[in-house]
Amino acid sequence: MSTTLLRGGTVLTETDSLRADLLIDGETIAAVGPDLHAPSAEVVDVSGRLLLPGGIDPHTHFDLPMFGTVSSDDHYTGFKAAAFGGTTTVIDFVPTPDSGPLRKGIDAWHAKADAKAAVDFSFHMNITRLDAGVLAEIPRLPDEGITTLKVFTAYNGRLRLDDGDIFQVMRLGSQHGLLTMVHAENGDIIDLLTAEALADGHTSPVWHARTRPAWGAVEAALRAMALAAQTGSPMYLVHMNTAGEVDQLRYARGHDLPIMGETCPAYLFFTADDLERPDGAKWICSPPMRSSADNKGLWEGLSSGTIQTLATDHCPFFFDGRKPITYEGKRVAIPGKELGADDFTKIPNGLPGVGDRMPILWTTGVTTGRLSPQQFVALTSTHASRIFGLYPKKGVLAPGSDADIVVWDPERTLTYGLAHAQHRTDYNLFEGWELKGFPERVYLRGHLIVDHERWLGRAGMGRFLERTPGAQSI
Repeated sequence: MSTTLLRGGTVLTETDSLRADLLIDGETIAAVGPDLHAPSAEVVDVSGRLLLPGGIDPHTHFDLPMFGTVSSDDHYTGFKAAAFGGTTTVIDFVPTPDSGPLRKGIDAWHAKADAKAAVDFSFHMNITRLDAGVLAEIPRLPDEGITTLKVFTAYNGRLRLDDGDIFQVMRLGSQHGLLTMVHAENGDIIDLLTAEALADGHTSPVWHARTRPAWGAVEAALRAMALAAQTGSPMYLVHMNTAGEVDQLRYARGHDLPIMGETCPAYLFFTADDLERPDGAKWICSPPMRSSADNKGLWEGLSSGTIQTLATDHCPFFFDGRKPITYEGKRVAIPGKELGADDFTKIPNGLPGVGDRMPILWTTGVTTGRLSPQQFVALTSTHASRIFGLYPKKGVLAPGSDADIVVWDPERTLTYGLAHAQHRTDYNLFEGWELKGFPERVYLRGHLIVDHERWLGRAGMGRFLERTPGAQSI
């Protein structure tokens, strides 16, 4: 097994910053401290650089069928993009099969991911129908390494469970140490407003936002929290997009409920006004963009510690899938958002982001003083490792932990966009943004997979991470 000594850097944790060397022995961290001595190790001078734990993105979607097409990043291309942005672990969602056991869906997702995975990964389990068979399988999910369940209060007739079923999922999950994740919108109101908009001839992208009111998300979030409180279940609110959800999360946590939440980069910067642009379909995701006041409220939620993680909900589609792009020397075209050119309800919902997350947050959060470097580490890595049962294997630079390490250059400046993001799609939401701070080298379990602009990783080197129930609520 090879050894590597990262000499002269500054190690960042969720609580501290220390000048130290870091010794990698094989796939794990052997030592962290000043003036380490390792005569046989390859020495890498990281003076002036920061050493961060590899990022963990706990909310991603790869190779996901939707609206007659499929999200454009698979478990190789999207994982590669993650690595270039400093993320070395992602968690994807397994859809509930239309019929039969949950295990059928898990097997299908392993078939998609295992041979392609370029970074480490795990799965959440969607629960979008509930019957005796599903109820019987939920307690056995930890045997598959899956300890998180996701339910929806929207997408009537497709993904939504009614409140009684969500109650059952939460209650059963809590009895077996499982965490329930909630997509909170009011599906009834969405269906009503969508039908009215189409009847009135409103088909442009901005109507995606106008038919999904922010108050519906706030109301659904509080309702889900109330169900969690009644069942004694821990809960994780995904893709928070309104200031009102921050208020509800703060209220729940103030009452000592084990409820946590995430937001995503796009909700910090963009608004429904962006959907009125000529290329507004690029910003179509669910829940939608909100207002500048919501941007401000979400930033406050991050800086105050009310929100625990920054995820991405990465689910990219081509803006115009009729025009091929070149990816790793091959021409690629996948039907995308042009499918809804005449009807906003047919625009595939989703955005690229897994490679953007850490560089964008560093520039807009740390360099501006909104967040400390320690908060950055917590939001992008350590909190997710604790919440999702990966700590201390992931999310921390400590002896015995996996050597998932990002050598971060805090002084590097660049004009960001498609060329740096590496997603397999034809646009980037942050095209032309001026960034300061960027990954220089990225290690996955001690293997150097990104070296400046060079990709050294490969399909299949990522491992599935089996998680154990009873993870920490923070």
